[in-house]
Amino acid sequence: MVITLKLSEKIIDYLRISLADKAYLDRTYVSGVETGKRNISLKALNSIAKALDKNLSQLFKGM
Repeated sequence: MVITLKLSEKIIDYLRISLADKAYLDRTYVSGVETGKRNISLKALNSIAKALDKNLSQLFKGM
């Protein structure tokens, strides 16, 4: 179980770094937003949406 958890953490870190790179954001900023330590700006949110090939309305659909 510990091995699975460590592997999962590595995958999450990789995905966070990959998303940050695609969105042209600092990985620590993305991590801070994810953990609630930072507030996201509309500009950064739009960058993340573009990195995911979505628009802002698609990110909030179903909320």
